[in-house]
This record gives sequence, structure tokens and C-alpha cells, in this order.
Amino acid sequence: MPHIDLPGLPGIAALLARYPLTAAPLNDLAQTLLRGPSPLSPGEREAIAAYVSQRNDCAFCAGTHGAVARYLLDREGRSADDAEADPKMRALLAIAEKVRLDGRSVAADDVARAREQGADDRAVHDTVLIAAAFSMFNRYVDGLATVALPSPEAYEGHAKHLAENGYLAPPAG
Repeated sequence: MPHIDLPGLPGIAALLARYPLTAAPLNDLAQTLLRGPSPLSPGEREAIAAYVSQRNDCAFCAGTHGAVARYLLDREGRSADDAEADPKMRALLAIAEKVRLDGRSVAADDVARAREQGADDRAVHDTVLIAAAFSMFNRYVDGLATVALPSPEAYEGHAKHLAENGYLAPPAG
């Protein structure tokens, strides 16, 4: 049960519906990070968001962004396993993990490893910002005890909408 009065929507959707003044900049941030220009594909960026959310034990965000990542990576001709096995993504996820715990723990060696695997400055920047932002989103969702969806399958329809429409278009119906 949520800690505050919210509409009967899951996760961040309830918070965005209840507090539209903060919804606009949060949606803009998600859209910019996950769909704006970047050397990382939308699927890769969603995979970073899902990884951080899973490591933060945020069921709603991990379920949502994991499903969006799978959908987009499939459209990009890759599987989630392929993306996770990619040396560049592994190096970027190692940076994301450090940011998730304490941004000050990211070291020059971490960035050098990512560069050795093909990441440029913008990819490193985007990874750090996605990891930091999703740590905030996860804490927002869980700090107010929003409800998660009932099953992994329940995330698929929501994920398709986000994958195809981004974070600025309201869900249909």
C-alpha cells in the first residue's frame, strides 16, 4: 500500500498522474536520456536503466525497463544476452554499478576500460547520467511504496507503449 494517496496505477505512473507539476520534467528527463541523441542505442540505454533498477531492487522499474530493453534490442536485431555479453556494454555497466553505489567510486581506470571497448566520452557521460537518474527514479518509486505490476507478463504491454512512443505520450485508453 502506498505511503501517500495515489490513483490506482502502478509504480511511477501513479506518482506522475498525482503530481503533474513534477511529471513533466521527470518525463522530459527520461525521454532525453533514453530516446534523445546518443552513441548508445535506445535498447542499450534501456538496458542500463533496467540494470540499475534491478541492482537497486526496484521491481517496477526493473520490470518495465527490462521489458522495454528486450523489445527495443529485438527491434535492433540483438538479444538482451547479446547486449550483456558485449564488452563495451559490460564496461559501461561496471561504471553504472559504481555510480549506483557512490558516484565518487568511478575511477579513471573504469573510463579507460570503457574507452578501450569503443565507448566515447558521450557514451560514458550518458551511462553515468542514466545510472544516477534511475537511482533517483528507483528511490522515488520505492520510497513512496508504489505498487508493482502483478507479474512479469504485465510489463510487456506497458513496455511496448514506451518502446514505440517514448516517455512523453500518455498511454492509450
